[in-house]
Amino acid sequence: MDIPREDAKRQRRIRRIIYSAVGLLAIASVTYGLSRLKPAAPSVDKATVWIDTVKRGPMLLEVRGLGTLVPDELLWIPATSDGRVVSRLLPGVHLKADTLIVELKNPELEQAALDAEWQVKAAEAEHNSLKAQLDSKLLDEKAQAATVQADYSQAVLNAEKDAALAKAGLAAELNSKLSRAKADELTTRNQIEQDRLAVSAASAKAQLEAQKAKVEQLRALLDLKQAELGRLKVRAGVEGVLQEVPVEVGQQVTTGTILAKVAQPNKLKAELKIPETQAKDVQIGLLASVDTRNGMIPGHVERIDPAVINGTVTVDVKLEGPLPLGARPDLSVEGTIEIENLKDVIYVGRPAFGQPNSTVGIFKLDEEGNGASRVQVKLGRSSVNTVEIVDGLKPGDRVVLSDMSTWDAFNRIRLN
Repeated sequence: MDIPREDAKRQRRIRRIIYSAVGLLAIASVTYGLSRLKPAAPSVDKATVWIDTVKRGPMLLEVRGLGTLVPDELLWIPATSDGRVVSRLLPGVHLKADTLIVELKNPELEQAALDAEWQVKAAEAEHNSLKAQLDSKLLDEKAQAATVQADYSQAVLNAEKDAALAKAGLAAELNSKLSRAKADELTTRNQIEQDRLAVSAASAKAQLEAQKAKVEQLRALLDLKQAELGRLKVRAGVEGVLQEVPVEVGQQVTTGTILAKVAQPNKLKAELKIPETQAKDVQIGLLASVDTRNGMIPGHVERIDPAVINGTVTVDVKLEGPLPLGARPDLSVEGTIEIENLKDVIYVGRPAFGQPNSTVGIFKLDEEGNGASRVQVKLGRSSVNTVEIVDGLKPGDRVVLSDMSTWDAFNRIRLN
């Protein structure tokens, strides 16, 4: 019996339609499902990231800055007169107080000193000549006064003799009166000569004092010129190390020009450059330590510069311990200043990103340590190597502190 072929074709067509519809529906479902899938977590080499554990306990707040050692006492030596440099020492020489650093030459000053010396000699000769003249004049007046005094004495004796003879009737009364008159006259002359002698002596003394004052004035001028001449040989004045000589041989310098800088190497302090965002917590008197790369030196904050330069504040740290070998002016150092000791806080190592008192995303490791998920963490106060955790983590959590900005688009990573 024959079976109609039309029914078979129709059934095959229906099956194809059903299979096509099912296939299209499956493709659409798979496409929709794939579109809803999240990106696969990227893999990160565990050895290339910094992992730290959140802790609870005391945390030391510190700030750190780079700087240099500078002399605590620095002596700048200026030129006290004009001159030409004829010799100088090179920096680095250890000096004693009388060590000659720079020698200057000034012909005009040398001539002025020589002139002053001859003026003193001339004034001294004039003083001696005046003294001889006054002494000679005074001797003449003393001789004249002595003659008058002798005449006076003789006249007094003659008057007494004539008075006695007249009283005895052996001589005329007139002779006695004449002798008395002459004696009275010589008495007056003798007094005048004595007064004149005193006036002459006082006058001579005054003239000699005036001439002596002139000599002393010229001698003081000579001492001044010789001192200026001596200061052409510039000496250290203190023990130390010659830091700088900013002049060259043959150079002409003027008064006030800096000739040398002398430092005392055993008296140094550290000048640290602290970032302005951290300097607000620094106070005078805080403890500090300075790393010279050859030893640590304790100290304390001595001065804080009120100005901000290039984003940093200069803080002077007075050193209190013995200086290690190699410590010298201008040596690069790193200093740490202790701000506060927090007794009981939750803290972790300071991440490579995030500012104090801010909220950041940090990858926290799961219990197995094979993966990490991003969590929001609120940071508090920060130190050099640690930061306070205010919220988002608890003690014992392990977190990734490395810079993870490459994986900002992912909230989870796998650690291999």
